[in-house]
Amino acid sequence: MALQATVIEAPERRRSVMRMTVLGGDLDVPNQPLVLAVQPPSDRHPAAVYLARLAPGSRRTMRTALNAMAAMLTSGAADAQTLDWSAVRYQHAQAVRSRLAERYRPATANKVLSALRGVLREAWRLGLVSSDDYRRAADIEAVKGESIPPGRALSAGELKSLLAACRADETAAGARDAALIALLYGAGLRRSEAVALDVSDYDVTSGMLVVRHGKGNRDRVVYATNGAADALADWLGVRSEEAGPLFLPVNKGGVVGGHRLTGQAVLYILRRRALQGGVTRLTPHDLRRTFISDLLDLGADISTVQRLAGHAQVSTTARYDRRGEVTKRRASELLHVPYVRREISGDQDR
Repeated sequence: MALQATVIEAPERRRSVMRMTVLGGDLDVPNQPLVLAVQPPSDRHPAAVYLARLAPGSRRTMRTALNAMAAMLTSGAADAQTLDWSAVRYQHAQAVRSRLAERYRPATANKVLSALRGVLREAWRLGLVSSDDYRRAADIEAVKGESIPPGRALSAGELKSLLAACRADETAAGARDAALIALLYGAGLRRSEAVALDVSDYDVTSGMLVVRHGKGNRDRVVYATNGAADALADWLGVRSEEAGPLFLPVNKGGVVGGHRLTGQAVLYILRRRALQGGVTRLTPHDLRRTFISDLLDLGADISTVQRLAGHAQVSTTARYDRRGEVTKRRASELLHVPYVRREISGDQDR
């Protein structure tokens, strides 16, 4: 199996998506050397093999998680590339789990533990650890608990303000940003999925968009309808339907072209349009959250929404369901708290 040697990189200095920059610190684990003396080739490196089978977006996230765990286990002496994953045993894995449970939400902690199990599995498959050592090290319980998904849902007025800010910009960038925002909301795309789209992935007649290599390397079909289709038509009228990435940079002179947009560029674009439209700070994922929540509010079947969102489990989609919150609020309003607001006199005002 041929793998590129650059699959694993040194820990990123920029802020990671999972905000795992404070994971360092000594763990109470046996004094066993965990730093590699000699680097193995990439096709014999458990972490490299594990990361190579992930989609690009997941690869970045899990690499950050592996770097954080390696630093935790070695007091910062190793990263994912220099840690000897074949020497990780149950006591190390359990110590990592305990630290994660103390510091992070259950969903984040379990995502990191999933990366750890994945690397351990590859170490076993490569013949670097015995079956018994692998099973013991991977046999760590998930962190229990439930947390509210991060971020927020946008109101209809905020969405309208974002698109109005794009429309007020008569350059090619305005048309591109409107189409981008329309798809992030109207099709529920992750930003990594939006920037990975090619013109050939879009069928203008049916509005069908093929999302390739989504999270978990899963492909799916979504649709650009009504306003999203109109925004795409305006952008393609500026960009042209020439083959290549759907979303391209626009330079200061208004010229379209160059390399594919990056996920970081999407974040920058959204924040700039939010500032122009007077919308409270938001992230690209907030548009996706709004897509899921709005569809469920409007009565769409949750399994259909799951497929449109590209969730592996319907339970993930259910976490964005606001209908239960409306019911809880109505129940709370059945109670009457007999409190009367104070009257503020003119003297108190002074």
